[in-house]
Amino acid sequence: MYKYDNYDHAIVNERVQQFRDQTRRFLAGDLSDDEFRPLRLMNGLYIQTHAPMLRVAIPYGLLSSKQLRMLAHISRKYDKGYGHFSTRQNIQFNWPALETVPDILADLATVEMHAIQTSGNCIRNTTSDQFAGIAKDELEDPRPYCEIIRQWSTFHPEFSFLPRKFKIAVSGSEGDRAAAQVHDIGLYLVSNQKGEVGFSVFVGGGLGRTPYIGKCIRNFLEKKYLLSYIEAILRVYNRFGRRDNIYKARIKILVNAVGKEEFGKQVEAEWEHIKEGVLKLEQKDIDHAQSFFTSPTYDEDAVDVNSFNEAKKSNSAFSNWAGRNLYPHKIPGYEAVVISLKAPKIAPGDATDEQMDFIADLSDQYSFGEIIVTHDQNLVLPNVKQADLFSLWEKLETQNLATSNIGLLTDMICCPGLDFCSLANAGSIPIAKQINEKFDDMDYLHDIGDIKIKMSGCMNACGHHHVGHIGILGVDKKGEEFYQLTLGGSAENDASLGDRLGPAVEKKEVANVIGKLLDVYVGLRQENERFLDTYRRVGIRPFKENVYASN
Repeated sequence: MYKYDNYDHAIVNERVQQFRDQTRRFLAGDLSDDEFRPLRLMNGLYIQTHAPMLRVAIPYGLLSSKQLRMLAHISRKYDKGYGHFSTRQNIQFNWPALETVPDILADLATVEMHAIQTSGNCIRNTTSDQFAGIAKDELEDPRPYCEIIRQWSTFHPEFSFLPRKFKIAVSGSEGDRAAAQVHDIGLYLVSNQKGEVGFSVFVGGGLGRTPYIGKCIRNFLEKKYLLSYIEAILRVYNRFGRRDNIYKARIKILVNAVGKEEFGKQVEAEWEHIKEGVLKLEQKDIDHAQSFFTSPTYDEDAVDVNSFNEAKKSNSAFSNWAGRNLYPHKIPGYEAVVISLKAPKIAPGDATDEQMDFIADLSDQYSFGEIIVTHDQNLVLPNVKQADLFSLWEKLETQNLATSNIGLLTDMICCPGLDFCSLANAGSIPIAKQINEKFDDMDYLHDIGDIKIKMSGCMNACGHHHVGHIGILGVDKKGEEFYQLTLGGSAENDASLGDRLGPAVEKKEVANVIGKLLDVYVGLRQENERFLDTYRRVGIRPFKENVYASN
């Protein structure tokens, strides 16, 4: 885990003091709303429907137990006793009083955290795979490169006021668990014919009002050119990205307008001027970043398959949980444990202060004090001995954290929606509740198998509905909440945008419509075929007919 150096501490502490003074001046009437707005946004502070919302950065999703306890403390002291983990691997606090935000930032600084550049038209938090460092299919740990990008991009003077916000994801595994192709820049660690490891570079991905899948503009980029190539991309975007229309300002619009080949040529031309300059990485720079992400000291005698299997045989609830909530570890005898934040009757992605403290304690006891926030709004204990899994599961159950639904229908991605967000057209949390209430039979959910429901309360697509196997978008129709469904989306290696099912449905009918979609799937699926596979094989027609047949 990366530890701050003196420069990091100085930068973050100075920013806290700057924002404290800016907030004081705003509250005193010395700064107008328009003057204060860019200052608060650069510090992660939004003004939402009911109260300010503070978004705290969790770089590449990695937390220490000490940091998670601080998040619990903040939710308890300054908020309403919970936090919301987002698809950007960040956490959001929905109820802080404006005058307390500088104190929150000061508390965060004591555990090497901040809210810098979690908003505004700048380079946001770089995200990655929640199983980075422990995945069996990993070519190389992507987190050191995320950290290199973080240090380069923080307060970058040239890119502090881009045409629009900018998001980067890095994946180091065979399977893309970082949704890299729906980012402004998506980076994949790949190996060339010589066995050298570098990056495949995608640009122009993104969701929102005009969704696009990213396009590859360089199949192989040497590691030493990582920063200079990204800078070249951003220079082209900063120069030619549209600033006259907020809805057409993202890099995806520029790439689509000029075409992948032309955009790639412009990047290459810009890169030639800077590739051998100060941004060129030396191996010592990469080694230094990698030195912070060493593996813990694993127990060589941790393999305990027999007791693990016996526990599964003797307890069906534990067996179901183990079948859904564990991820294979590269070290024999260990598993990664996914803690579901999608229990019924709970807003997806929310965790209380007590749960955060509890998980921090468990991470110290079972997982070397590390916790990872996932792209899917869950948490991971990455290094748990198989022999400890039953004991851990029993403890998770006491805090409503052992729902065995990872990857299933109720493991939904869900934005805060109309309940909190001032941009939303419709609620998301009530629809999640509706779905949970209808599909409460765990045997049925396990039979349906892997299916990704992703839900957004508006076209900004914070819930990534475009790339859900089933996507749900809240829309406003003359003051009434309706929901537009899409089918066939994916954010993985086979990235695709969902197809619109048909007319939007009434709020009260969303779960029933999903039931009709699942009926078609169950009737048409072949052996071992996921919902997405069946949809891609048979197309939208049978699903559309079953949903709208009676209309």
